[in-house]
Amino acid sequence: MNQKTSTITLKPNAKQMALVGLMAAVICILGPISLAIPISPVPISLGSMAVYFVVSVLGMKRGTISVIIYMLLGFAGLPVFSGFSGGAGKLFGPTGGYIIGFLFMAFICGFFVDRFSDKVLFLFPGMLLGTACCYLFGTAWLSYQASLTFAQALAAGVIPFLPGDLVKLVLALSIGLQLRRRLQKAGLI
Repeated sequence: MNQKTSTITLKPNAKQMALVGLMAAVICILGPISLAIPISPVPISLGSMAVYFVVSVLGMKRGTISVIIYMLLGFAGLPVFSGFSGGAGKLFGPTGGYIIGFLFMAFICGFFVDRFSDKVLFLFPGMLLGTACCYLFGTAWLSYQASLTFAQALAAGVIPFLPGDLVKLVLALSIGLQLRRRLQKAGLI
């Protein structure tokens, strides 16, 4: 007897591609909304919340693709980065490391969403790990670009944002996972 081994492949269909594009648009809409604060060269932005939301809905692969689309649109000059800015200068400027860190954050957070979306005990630490990776990359880049020590860059680019980022993570995750379940139930993801 000949048995066929079936494997699950992620062949994108039009609906899934539309979801990826829609979620990239969500990041492009929320990402520019920011508030400059006097104690840091890094503004308070909704970009990280948008990334949390997108990966909690789409998971690792599709969520990361949405972040890549967002980054490419910003690199091309569309005003999708914080403060309605865009272009290579913003991406490679002092705060650009945090934007590039979104890519790693999406990959790591999405990995945990794919595997533990119903187990908060594992999911939440995974989301924090993704955030820490974004912080690490952004802080190292800020330190280099602004000629700061790593500790100074950490104090300017991470410490003031910890409470707000925690709130953004919880909010985006709770809403995103609900939408993810509904989309799964509808057979869209």
